[in-house]
Amino acid sequence: MKRRNLLALAASTVLLAACGQSSTNEADTNATDSAATGGSDLLQRINNGGTINVGTEGTYPPFTYHNESGQLTGYDVEVTRAVADKLGVDVEFKETQWDAMLAGLDSKRFDMVANQVSLTTPERKAKYDKAMAYSWSGAVVLAPTDDNRYSSWEGLKGLRTAQSLSSNYGELAERYGAEIVPVDGMAQAIQLVKQDRADFTMNDNLAVLDYLKKFPDSDLEIKLTAPASELRGSGLVLIKGDDEVVAKLDEAMAELAAEGTLTKLSEQFFGADISQQK
Repeated sequence: MKRRNLLALAASTVLLAACGQSSTNEADTNATDSAATGGSDLLQRINNGGTINVGTEGTYPPFTYHNESGQLTGYDVEVTRAVADKLGVDVEFKETQWDAMLAGLDSKRFDMVANQVSLTTPERKAKYDKAMAYSWSGAVVLAPTDDNRYSSWEGLKGLRTAQSLSSNYGELAERYGAEIVPVDGMAQAIQLVKQDRADFTMNDNLAVLDYLKKFPDSDLEIKLTAPASELRGSGLVLIKGDDEVVAKLDEAMAELAAEGTLTKLSEQFFGADISQQK
């Protein structure tokens, strides 16, 4: 009786060991198969001509907005569509508020974001990757066309600038010795300059280019532009770790830059080429 029990116990042990080995082999095989099929889900969709989901605001002209026909368009939107064409995939835009944009990326509601994101903080750089920049922005000085006092940034000392007190550009103007004339925003700042209650205003070049395109007869022009080393590049942003996807996005963006598509889209929305760091 004891011998029969011992034999049954031994048989059970062998069977369990075999099952364990089978499960291990199956897991190893599945892992190998997953690696062989091309990595992440996003990479596989790109390789297979699937659909990529892209987060954007849809309320931030001229980057992402709805035109008079209700169609989603804008510089960031059209650049993303051009990238999708290069990759041979479809693109579906998921509109969301800016405050929820990166959270949507974290929750995988969408694969990437196209919304003028430049990843300037160490925390964001540690968490996200950015593909090749498709726009570059930095500080510019806007002043009356017939005012010729702007030969250098150092020449701003003693001049009056219309700036929001909480603006980074106000802080920059103060560093160069300009006198701050407080305003609520860019629209009011421009009015003060046109009324000669301020000599100039300083703002982001993309916002200023957008204004000049809309109001070509404003009698204002860009007098000074931040050096290339101080410009911030914005690109498609995705969760860190998908290096092969980033490489494919970079390749597509480089082709669009080389063939002139980025320049064409820049001039369409801004009247100037914002796609190059210069």
